[in-house]
Amino acid sequence: MNLGERLLNLRKAKHLSQEEVADKLNVTRQTVSKWETDQSTPDFDKITPLCKLYGITADELLTGEKTQIDIEESFSSPNNEVNKSKRAKGIGISILLYFISVIWIMIAIPVLMMNPIVASAIFLIIIGVATAYIVYTCTMFKVDKTKEEDKKSKKNKLYKRIEDICALIILIIYLLISFITFAWHITWIIWIIYALIMEIIKLVLTLKGDYDEEE
Repeated sequence: MNLGERLLNLRKAKHLSQEEVADKLNVTRQTVSKWETDQSTPDFDKITPLCKLYGITADELLTGEKTQIDIEESFSSPNNEVNKSKRAKGIGISILLYFISVIWIMIAIPVLMMNPIVASAIFLIIIGVATAYIVYTCTMFKVDKTKEEDKKSKKNKLYKRIEDICALIILIIYLLISFITFAWHITWIIWIIYALIMEIIKLVLTLKGDYDEEE
């Protein structure tokens, strides 16, 4: 691809007309047309303005060589920062909901004298909302990886962090409910629910590309 074709494609990619490019570069529309048809080439003092206008480097403009890393960084880096922030907030909210569920079960039965079945149902609803939210956050706000060799470990670390947090929370919940209700013959079901939740999380992350079975 020659320089004229590159200039034409870059302009179209920015959805600009020849008149708009000419106004931004202080040249005539005919000059822009000649550049794009290879009837002439941009003067040296127009190279930098062209690069800024189209968001590329001078090397990319003149040679047409683009590295995949540069492209990914230019488009994904800002999104990565936003996604990291949203993911952190989502995980924080989910953890807060887990703590609220623990506090709720601690006061619902002994303090509020609520029916154990109703209290447990509300407790499980809060747990379900927290789990659904943390899964949604981790799958919707993905962070792009640029180093292929680090992808697998980073993906699996995400699942392991979620698994560790959930395991600790479920253990606390199990002990609290068991000691408060003394229903040890029933509370073991919590671990079945935990295992089911973790498998669902693993499935979702696998489908989204954030978990690899092999490590």
